[in-house]
Amino acid sequence: MRLINVETLEVEEFFGQDVPQYAILSHTWLEGEISYEVWSEQPQVAKTKQGYSKIISMCETTKSLYGLKYAWVDTNCIDKRLSAELSEALNSMYKWYADAEVCIVYLADVDYTPTGENATGQHDQLPEETLQQFRSSRWFTRGWTLQELIAPKNLVFFSKEWNLIASRKELVREISQITGISDESCTEALAATSVAEKMHWASGRQTTRVEDIAYCLMGIFDVNMPLLYGEGTNAFVRLQEEILKTSNDRSILAWTMDNNSIRYVLAPSPRNFGTRLHYSMTNRGLRITARIYRSRDGELAQISQG
Repeated sequence: MRLINVETLEVEEFFGQDVPQYAILSHTWLEGEISYEVWSEQPQVAKTKQGYSKIISMCETTKSLYGLKYAWVDTNCIDKRLSAELSEALNSMYKWYADAEVCIVYLADVDYTPTGENATGQHDQLPEETLQQFRSSRWFTRGWTLQELIAPKNLVFFSKEWNLIASRKELVREISQITGISDESCTEALAATSVAEKMHWASGRQTTRVEDIAYCLMGIFDVNMPLLYGEGTNAFVRLQEEILKTSNDRSILAWTMDNNSIRYVLAPSPRNFGTRLHYSMTNRGLRITARIYRSRDGELAQISQG
Protein backbone atom coordinates (compact mmCIF):
# COMPACT_ATOMS: atom_id res chain seq x y z
CA MET A 1 0.00 0.00 0.00
CA ARG A 2 1.40 3.39 -1.00
CA LEU A 3 0.85 6.38 1.29
CA ILE A 4 1.79 10.05 1.08
CA ASN A 5 4.05 11.30 3.84
CA VAL A 6 2.26 14.56 4.65
CA GLU A 7 5.50 16.18 5.85
CA THR A 8 7.75 15.36 2.88
CA LEU A 9 4.96 14.83 0.29
CA GLU A 10 6.80 11.72 -0.89
CA VAL A 11 4.90 8.51 -1.62
CA GLU A 12 6.12 5.62 0.52
CA GLU A 13 5.22 1.94 0.26
CA PHE A 14 4.20 -0.32 3.15
CA PHE A 15 3.31 -3.99 3.49
CA GLY A 16 1.21 -6.03 5.91
CA GLN A 17 1.50 -5.10 9.57
CA ASP A 18 3.91 -2.25 8.77
CA VAL A 19 1.15 -0.02 7.38
CA PRO A 20 0.95 3.03 9.70
CA GLN A 21 -2.18 4.91 10.70
CA TYR A 22 -3.48 7.06 7.86
CA ALA A 23 -6.29 9.29 6.64
CA ILE A 24 -7.98 8.41 3.36
CA LEU A 25 -9.57 10.71 0.78
CA SER A 26 -12.93 10.18 -0.90
CA HIS A 27 -13.74 12.48 -3.80
CA THR A 28 -14.98 12.62 -7.38
CA TRP A 29 -12.46 12.93 -10.17
CA LEU A 30 -12.24 16.21 -12.06
CA GLU A 31 -10.00 17.51 -14.83
CA GLY A 32 -6.31 17.71 -14.00
CA GLU A 33 -6.02 14.86 -11.49
CA ILE A 34 -2.42 13.77 -10.81
CA SER A 35 -1.22 10.22 -11.42
CA TYR A 36 1.40 8.36 -9.39
CA GLU A 37 3.81 8.66 -12.31
CA VAL A 38 3.50 12.44 -12.54
CA TRP A 39 3.59 12.97 -8.76
CA SER A 40 6.69 10.83 -8.27
CA GLU A 41 8.65 11.52 -11.45
CA GLN A 42 7.52 14.96 -12.62
CA PRO A 43 6.90 17.06 -9.48
CA GLN A 44 7.15 20.36 -11.33
CA VAL A 45 4.49 19.22 -13.80
CA ALA A 46 2.32 18.05 -10.90
CA LYS A 47 2.29 21.57 -9.45
CA THR A 48 0.71 22.91 -12.65
CA LYS A 49 -2.30 20.58 -12.52
CA GLN A 50 -5.63 21.39 -10.90
CA GLY A 51 -5.49 18.29 -8.73
CA TYR A 52 -2.35 19.47 -6.95
CA SER A 53 -4.13 21.78 -4.52
CA LYS A 54 -6.55 18.99 -3.57
CA ILE A 55 -3.71 16.66 -2.58
CA ILE A 56 -1.88 19.41 -0.70
CA SER A 57 -5.04 20.37 1.19
CA MET A 58 -5.66 16.71 2.03
CA CYS A 59 -2.15 16.44 3.47
CA GLU A 60 -2.49 19.66 5.46
CA THR A 61 -5.86 18.59 6.86
CA THR A 62 -4.54 15.14 7.75
CA LYS A 63 -1.68 16.67 9.70
CA SER A 64 -3.32 19.69 11.33
CA LEU A 65 -6.76 18.32 12.24
CA TYR A 66 -6.07 14.63 12.81
CA GLY A 67 -2.40 14.52 13.78
CA LEU A 68 -1.57 11.79 11.29
CA LYS A 69 1.63 11.47 9.30
CA TYR A 70 0.24 9.63 6.28
CA ALA A 71 -2.59 10.08 3.81
CA TRP A 72 -3.95 8.00 0.94
CA VAL A 73 -5.30 9.51 -2.28
CA ASP A 74 -6.34 7.17 -5.08
CA THR A 75 -5.09 9.37 -7.90
CA ASN A 76 -1.41 9.34 -6.94
CA CYS A 77 -1.07 6.36 -4.58
CA ILE A 78 -1.78 3.67 -7.18
CA ASP A 79 0.58 3.07 -10.09
CA LYS A 80 -2.06 2.34 -12.70
CA ARG A 81 0.61 1.43 -15.26
CA LEU A 82 0.95 -1.89 -13.40
CA SER A 83 -2.11 -4.06 -13.97
CA ALA A 84 -1.28 -6.31 -11.01
CA GLU A 85 -1.06 -3.33 -8.65
CA LEU A 86 -4.31 -1.87 -9.97
CA SER A 87 -6.10 -5.21 -9.50
CA GLU A 88 -4.77 -5.58 -5.96
CA ALA A 89 -5.77 -2.02 -5.12
CA LEU A 90 -9.35 -2.33 -6.39
CA ASN A 91 -9.81 -5.66 -4.61
CA SER A 92 -8.40 -4.14 -1.39
CA MET A 93 -10.18 -0.79 -1.58
CA TYR A 94 -13.00 -1.56 0.85
CA LYS A 95 -10.53 -2.79 3.47
CA TRP A 96 -8.33 0.28 3.01
CA TYR A 97 -11.28 2.57 3.67
CA ALA A 98 -12.38 0.45 6.63
CA ASP A 99 -8.88 0.48 8.16
CA ALA A 100 -8.32 4.24 7.83
CA GLU A 101 -8.38 6.34 10.99
CA VAL A 102 -10.58 8.85 9.22
CA CYS A 103 -12.11 9.18 5.77
CA ILE A 104 -12.14 12.75 4.51
CA VAL A 105 -14.84 13.34 1.90
CA TYR A 106 -14.06 16.33 -0.29
CA LEU A 107 -17.19 17.78 -1.92
CA ALA A 108 -16.01 20.02 -4.75
CA ASP A 109 -19.56 21.18 -5.49
CA VAL A 110 -20.58 22.22 -1.97
CA ASP A 111 -19.87 25.74 -0.66
CA TYR A 112 -19.49 26.24 3.07
CA THR A 113 -17.57 28.84 5.04
CA PRO A 114 -18.55 28.90 8.73
CA THR A 115 -19.15 32.41 9.99
CA GLY A 116 -21.05 33.91 12.90
CA GLU A 117 -23.98 31.77 13.99
CA ASN A 118 -23.08 28.80 11.79
CA ALA A 119 -19.49 28.60 13.04
CA THR A 120 -20.42 26.16 15.81
CA GLY A 121 -19.57 23.04 13.81
CA GLN A 122 -23.05 21.63 14.44
CA HIS A 123 -24.84 20.39 11.34
CA ASP A 124 -28.22 21.75 12.46
CA GLN A 125 -26.70 25.21 12.08
CA LEU A 126 -25.71 24.67 8.44
CA PRO A 127 -27.21 27.16 5.97
CA GLU A 128 -30.06 25.77 3.90
CA GLU A 129 -28.10 26.55 0.72
CA THR A 130 -25.26 24.34 1.94
CA LEU A 131 -27.66 21.52 2.78
CA GLN A 132 -29.27 21.77 -0.66
CA GLN A 133 -25.88 21.56 -2.35
CA PHE A 134 -24.98 18.64 -0.10
CA ARG A 135 -28.12 16.74 -1.08
CA SER A 136 -27.45 17.24 -4.80
CA SER A 137 -23.69 16.64 -4.68
CA ARG A 138 -22.24 14.54 -7.49
CA TRP A 139 -20.45 12.48 -4.84
CA PHE A 140 -23.72 10.68 -4.05
CA THR A 141 -24.17 9.56 -7.68
CA ARG A 142 -20.86 7.78 -8.32
CA GLY A 143 -20.33 4.04 -8.04
CA TRP A 144 -17.03 3.99 -6.17
CA THR A 145 -18.20 6.39 -3.47
CA LEU A 146 -20.83 3.91 -2.24
CA GLN A 147 -18.27 1.74 -0.47
CA GLU A 148 -16.41 4.88 0.57
CA LEU A 149 -19.55 6.02 2.37
CA ILE A 150 -20.16 2.71 4.14
CA ALA A 151 -16.74 1.22 4.93
CA PRO A 152 -14.99 3.88 7.10
CA LYS A 153 -15.40 3.83 10.86
CA ASN A 154 -15.03 7.62 10.97
CA LEU A 155 -16.13 9.77 8.03
CA VAL A 156 -16.26 13.56 7.74
CA PHE A 157 -17.40 15.89 4.96
CA PHE A 158 -15.44 18.94 3.79
CA SER A 159 -16.59 21.73 1.49
CA LYS A 160 -14.78 22.86 -1.65
CA GLU A 161 -13.07 25.50 0.51
CA TRP A 162 -11.79 22.67 2.73
CA ASN A 163 -13.99 23.67 5.65
CA LEU A 164 -15.41 20.94 7.86
CA ILE A 165 -19.14 20.54 7.21
CA ALA A 166 -20.10 17.69 9.54
CA SER A 167 -19.53 14.01 10.24
CA ARG A 168 -21.46 11.12 8.73
CA LYS A 169 -22.99 10.47 12.14
CA GLU A 170 -24.29 14.03 12.35
CA LEU A 171 -25.76 13.91 8.85
CA VAL A 172 -26.98 10.30 8.89
CA ARG A 173 -30.65 11.26 8.43
CA GLU A 174 -29.90 13.41 5.40
CA ILE A 175 -27.63 10.72 3.95
CA SER A 176 -30.34 8.10 4.39
CA GLN A 177 -32.85 10.28 2.54
CA ILE A 178 -30.38 10.89 -0.30
CA THR A 179 -29.15 7.33 -0.74
CA GLY A 180 -32.00 5.14 0.48
CA ILE A 181 -29.55 3.47 2.87
CA SER A 182 -30.92 3.00 6.37
CA ASP A 183 -29.36 4.87 9.28
CA GLU A 184 -28.01 1.59 10.67
CA SER A 185 -26.41 0.45 7.40
CA CYS A 186 -24.60 3.78 7.10
CA THR A 187 -22.81 3.24 10.39
CA GLU A 188 -22.89 -0.48 11.23
CA ALA A 189 -21.94 -3.87 9.79
CA LEU A 190 -23.64 -5.03 6.59
CA ALA A 191 -24.08 -8.69 7.54
CA ALA A 192 -27.83 -8.41 8.08
CA THR A 193 -28.50 -6.54 4.82
CA SER A 194 -29.80 -8.61 1.90
CA VAL A 195 -28.05 -8.86 -1.45
CA ALA A 196 -31.02 -7.25 -3.19
CA GLU A 197 -30.96 -4.28 -0.83
CA LYS A 198 -27.25 -3.67 -1.37
CA MET A 199 -27.80 -3.88 -5.12
CA HIS A 200 -30.62 -1.37 -4.76
CA TRP A 201 -28.19 1.12 -3.21
CA ALA A 202 -26.07 0.94 -6.36
CA SER A 203 -28.97 0.99 -8.82
CA GLY A 204 -28.87 4.72 -9.46
CA ARG A 205 -25.10 5.16 -9.41
CA GLN A 206 -22.78 5.61 -12.36
CA THR A 207 -19.21 4.79 -13.28
CA THR A 208 -17.08 6.02 -16.16
CA ARG A 209 -16.25 2.49 -17.30
CA VAL A 210 -18.99 -0.13 -17.65
CA GLU A 211 -17.05 -2.77 -15.75
CA ASP A 212 -16.52 -0.55 -12.72
CA ILE A 213 -20.18 -0.74 -11.68
CA ALA A 214 -19.37 -4.36 -10.78
CA TYR A 215 -15.83 -3.86 -9.51
CA CYS A 216 -16.87 -1.06 -7.15
CA LEU A 217 -19.21 -3.49 -5.35
CA MET A 218 -16.67 -6.24 -4.64
CA GLY A 219 -15.88 -4.98 -1.16
CA ILE A 220 -19.51 -4.46 -0.18
CA PHE A 221 -20.18 -8.13 -0.99
CA ASP A 222 -16.82 -9.30 0.37
CA VAL A 223 -15.74 -11.02 -2.84
CA ASN A 224 -12.59 -10.87 -4.93
CA MET A 225 -12.28 -11.40 -8.66
CA PRO A 226 -9.83 -10.54 -11.45
CA LEU A 227 -10.35 -7.33 -13.38
CA LEU A 228 -11.05 -7.79 -17.07
CA TYR A 229 -11.53 -4.36 -18.59
CA GLY A 230 -13.18 -4.85 -21.95
CA GLU A 231 -15.64 -7.51 -20.77
CA GLY A 232 -18.45 -4.96 -20.50
CA THR A 233 -21.64 -5.93 -18.68
CA ASN A 234 -20.37 -9.47 -18.14
CA ALA A 235 -18.42 -8.07 -15.18
CA PHE A 236 -21.67 -7.64 -13.26
CA VAL A 237 -22.73 -11.19 -14.09
CA ARG A 238 -19.36 -12.46 -12.83
CA LEU A 239 -19.84 -10.47 -9.63
CA GLN A 240 -23.17 -12.18 -8.99
CA GLU A 241 -21.64 -15.59 -9.69
CA GLU A 242 -18.97 -14.88 -7.08
CA ILE A 243 -21.63 -13.79 -4.58
CA LEU A 244 -23.54 -17.04 -5.13
CA LYS A 245 -20.40 -19.06 -4.31
CA THR A 246 -20.35 -17.73 -0.74
CA SER A 247 -23.93 -16.64 -0.02
CA ASN A 248 -27.24 -18.47 0.34
CA ASP A 249 -29.17 -15.21 -0.01
CA ARG A 250 -31.53 -15.82 -2.92
CA SER A 251 -32.75 -12.24 -2.93
CA ILE A 252 -30.12 -11.88 -5.65
CA LEU A 253 -32.91 -13.14 -7.95
CA ALA A 254 -35.33 -10.39 -6.89
CA TRP A 255 -34.78 -8.00 -9.78
CA THR A 256 -36.99 -6.51 -12.48
CA MET A 257 -36.64 -7.17 -16.17
CA ASP A 258 -36.13 -4.66 -18.95
CA ASN A 259 -35.93 -5.03 -22.72
CA ASN A 260 -32.25 -6.00 -22.56
CA SER A 261 -32.47 -8.62 -19.82
CA ILE A 262 -34.88 -11.26 -21.09
CA ARG A 263 -32.06 -13.71 -21.86
CA TYR A 264 -30.56 -13.65 -18.37
CA VAL A 265 -31.22 -15.47 -15.10
CA LEU A 266 -28.89 -13.06 -13.30
CA ALA A 267 -29.40 -9.31 -13.58
CA PRO A 268 -27.31 -7.54 -16.25
CA SER A 269 -26.99 -4.35 -14.18
CA PRO A 270 -27.62 -2.90 -10.70
CA ARG A 271 -30.30 -0.79 -12.40
CA ASN A 272 -32.47 -3.90 -12.48
CA PHE A 273 -32.62 -3.76 -8.68
CA GLY A 274 -33.93 -0.19 -8.76
CA THR A 275 -37.45 -1.27 -7.81
CA ARG A 276 -37.69 -2.98 -4.44
CA LEU A 277 -39.65 -6.22 -4.97
CA HIS A 278 -41.81 -7.82 -2.30
CA TYR A 279 -40.33 -11.20 -1.43
CA SER A 280 -39.76 -13.48 1.53
CA MET A 281 -37.39 -16.30 2.33
CA THR A 282 -38.89 -19.66 3.27
CA ASN A 283 -37.40 -23.06 4.10
CA ARG A 284 -37.78 -23.84 0.39
CA GLY A 285 -36.07 -20.71 -0.89
CA LEU A 286 -37.17 -17.35 -2.31
CA ARG A 287 -40.92 -16.72 -2.43
CA ILE A 288 -42.08 -14.06 -4.86
CA THR A 289 -45.19 -13.40 -6.95
CA ALA A 290 -44.03 -13.16 -10.54
CA ARG A 291 -44.71 -13.70 -14.21
CA ILE A 292 -42.53 -16.09 -16.18
CA TYR A 293 -41.21 -14.98 -19.56
CA ARG A 294 -39.62 -17.33 -22.04
CA SER A 295 -36.83 -16.10 -24.28
CA ARG A 296 -37.18 -16.13 -28.05
CA ASP A 297 -35.14 -19.30 -28.43
CA GLY A 298 -37.23 -20.97 -25.73
CA GLU A 299 -34.20 -22.07 -23.74
CA LEU A 300 -34.19 -19.58 -20.88
CA ALA A 301 -36.92 -18.33 -18.57
CA GLN A 302 -36.83 -14.96 -16.89
CA ILE A 303 -38.76 -14.14 -13.72
CA SER A 304 -40.22 -10.68 -13.22
CA GLN A 305 -42.66 -9.52 -10.57
CA GLY A 306 -46.12 -8.89 -11.88
